[in-house]
Amino acid sequence: MKDTILSADLLALTGAALPEIAALTAEATAGLKEKVSRGGKVSNAALEEDQFAAHALAWLATYNQSLIQLNGWATRVAEAGQFGEMEKLILQIGFGEYLNQIAGGIPMSQGETARLSDLGVSWAPSEAARQLMAEGNTPAARKALVALMQENHGRALFGASGLEEELEMIRDQFHRYAEERVIPNAHEWHLKDELIPMEIIEELAELGVFGLTIPEEYGGLGLSKASMVVVTEELSRGYIGVGSLGTRSEIAAELIICGGTEEQKQKWLPGLASGEILSTAVFTEPNTGSDLGSLRTRAVKDGADWVITGNKTWITHAQRTHVMTLLARTEPDTTDWRGLSMFLAEKTPGTDDNPFPTPGMTGGEIEVLGYRGMKEYELGFDGFRVKGENLLGGETGKGFKQLMETFESARIQTAARAVGVAQAACEIGMRYAIDRKQFGKSLIEFPRVAGKLAMMAVEIMIARQLTYFSAWEKDHGHRCDVEAGMAKLLGARVAWAASDNALQIHGGNGFALEYTISRILCDARILNIFEGAAEIQAQVIARRLLG
Repeated sequence: MKDTILSADLLALTGAALPEIAALTAEATAGLKEKVSRGGKVSNAALEEDQFAAHALAWLATYNQSLIQLNGWATRVAEAGQFGEMEKLILQIGFGEYLNQIAGGIPMSQGETARLSDLGVSWAPSEAARQLMAEGNTPAARKALVALMQENHGRALFGASGLEEELEMIRDQFHRYAEERVIPNAHEWHLKDELIPMEIIEELAELGVFGLTIPEEYGGLGLSKASMVVVTEELSRGYIGVGSLGTRSEIAAELIICGGTEEQKQKWLPGLASGEILSTAVFTEPNTGSDLGSLRTRAVKDGADWVITGNKTWITHAQRTHVMTLLARTEPDTTDWRGLSMFLAEKTPGTDDNPFPTPGMTGGEIEVLGYRGMKEYELGFDGFRVKGENLLGGETGKGFKQLMETFESARIQTAARAVGVAQAACEIGMRYAIDRKQFGKSLIEFPRVAGKLAMMAVEIMIARQLTYFSAWEKDHGHRCDVEAGMAKLLGARVAWAASDNALQIHGGNGFALEYTISRILCDARILNIFEGAAEIQAQVIARRLLG
């Protein structure tokens, strides 16, 4: 069997297959909406009762959007004259695999498969879809792709990205930085469970990482969310902790830009942009998890100021920071999101000997498997004072809505982190497969090893294009919570699969702490949990699809 479909035929086939997947998704959406509606409205109780079907719909819709974006990427690179053999193979393998999964079952997790029967629909693939399913993801195609990957191993990516020249220049700059300053040191930071050195943070500040998307009038670079995605991906390829440093300032800046007063913007944004002010997000509580509406930490007015009492957990980079975006309950008679307010709570950065010197505040480190470079903390507040001028927007009861406005950017950035981690796993797995000899030849010559690497490259490209699309939507002022959620949902799964498969290629050595892949596996695992666990993410996507 030939290993590639002719390029003209391939784009015609993929383009022909898209409408039927869109129609299938629409049919499944309409059917589930009818099933979970009561009195003409979607019932939350009925939707929760049918949660498996709801999440199956989220995954089907994510695959539909993934194929749309993969095809869009192929069309763009073809128009730019970059649709080479590698790009053709990525396209045909991606379509072949995802169409087969739609027909037979989409993996939501290791033990859960979303099937069309769960949604009460069936699919009779067209001739175009059948050809892609039969000829797209073949052993010959995977072998050919891996051979090209070996030839191009010095490149930053496997396959043309389809990005404009300015973004490619940004990628090159941060690719070099990750290679020179992050990758040689990241594993030692992880093994020693050390904070990322301040020297690195200062260098990132000089490179503009903390002010990428902050408007120029407030000291930032005023660049696009797409630029943030490219930077985050490349830094996360080096080490997820370094790639996540910008997330703190991104969240804080977005909160202030969207919900702050002009005085608050003038006060905080220039310092965040320059890296002189480091921030942390203080939202989660020990017994609430993703249910932010039931937070108990309270803020009580005392003269012009506020006094905070309560406990928070899973607070990233808390020790070093100067300001906390802190969510607390200001309306004591409320029990849901309506009584929450957001504060820009100032604190004194700590040291190893005295991590939390600010009066009214205590903290302790949470030891973790991975994602160690900024450390995680539990925080306690007892008589902790916040200036009245630091109530975000100057109004109480707006905190939850203000936080919701940041979810799109946070999830886009998390998707970018996932792509970066997956890319690191693929590169490390491939290097080991080339260098390691067994039975007289390199591991990469064994079909199942090569096949793992091929599928990593294909799924990374799919997740990358889905992430780019969500950033493009955000940059163009479109609501993109669904697209961002899909990018995060798929990206996290791809990162875990790539890391797990790369460790498998290492065999027993992958289980040894001295090998980098052991760290990457631990780092990848968190991506399915923070910024909305996979189950929460699927539920959010389904609710939006169903209206």
